[in-house]
Amino acid sequence: MTFGETIRKHRESKKLLLRQAAAFLEVDTAFVSKLERGERNASREQVLKLAEFLQTPSEPLLTLWLADKISDTINNDKEGEEALKLALKNYKKK
Repeated sequence: MTFGETIRKHRESKKLLLRQAAAFLEVDTAFVSKLERGERNASREQVLKLAEFLQTPSEPLLTLWLADKISDTINNDKEGEEALKLALKNYKKK
């Protein structure tokens, strides 16, 4: 499940409207709608505010957000998978 799908699921399960989320984030409704559809990216600060708004822990949302950012960077790139493997190898060394 992507970050956007997760946000939508949480919002709808709490019966919250897009406009309520938008008001909390101080953005327009279209932005939140695009976040949920994966057409726009949130900032780290927005992810934290969404967690607060949805009354859910921020760590899982941040993990999904980062995973989406990584996927967006390497998808459709023939070297993407190898780059990810190398990044993981280097990450574990630090």
